[in-house]
Amino acid sequence: MSDTEVAKPFIVPPCLEPVTIIHADKDLLLVNKPSGLLSVPGKHPANKDCLISRLQVTYPEARIVHRLDMDTSGIMVVALNADCHRALNRLFSEREVSKAYEAKVFGLLAKDAGVIELPLICDWPNRPKQKVDFEQGKKASTHYEVISRDNKNNSTHILLTPITGRSHQLRVHMAELGHAILGCDFYAHPEALAMAERLLLHATRLAFVHPVSGEIIKGYSPCEF
Repeated sequence: MSDTEVAKPFIVPPCLEPVTIIHADKDLLLVNKPSGLLSVPGKHPANKDCLISRLQVTYPEARIVHRLDMDTSGIMVVALNADCHRALNRLFSEREVSKAYEAKVFGLLAKDAGVIELPLICDWPNRPKQKVDFEQGKKASTHYEVISRDNKNNSTHILLTPITGRSHQLRVHMAELGHAILGCDFYAHPEALAMAERLLLHATRLAFVHPVSGEIIKGYSPCEF
């Protein structure tokens, strides 16, 4: 691209899969976001379809608390009023929300479980990509556990538990380990990218203390890949 050319705005392909409600009460929702749907509206006018805009048709006061990448599917919590929104934001910022993901990655992991400790920072020339930086990166920790190994297809099904919540953390950590998440168009090498039609990363569990009722909320969204 020359200096006089202007990059064309990225338009997200339409997502035809619905958002499903897992749990609903007067203060919050647990919902299942399909892969290919934005969590919040994009900047381009054609990218207004997203999880929160769909929910606001039925729940006008719905407010986003956290996000999943467009290509990541799975469970999210959404606040239905300002007080709950503030309380949930606090729970996330103080790491009082337990999250777990399932993924399929390239190759066969040698260990059944482990912890990845690699600090991350935004790769500004290539944003929104992130990169490992031991000097300026922020601490990032991920626990992984093997669910099953597929020798025939040279892949491993794993459970990922992020201890910190950095952008693209799970994608970068697994790629740095040499086991990129299949279908990852940011960090997977060509062979791993071609092994899946979508990013094989799914937010399967979310647990926290309900900010109003005080009950323990344990949401589950089964992984279908």
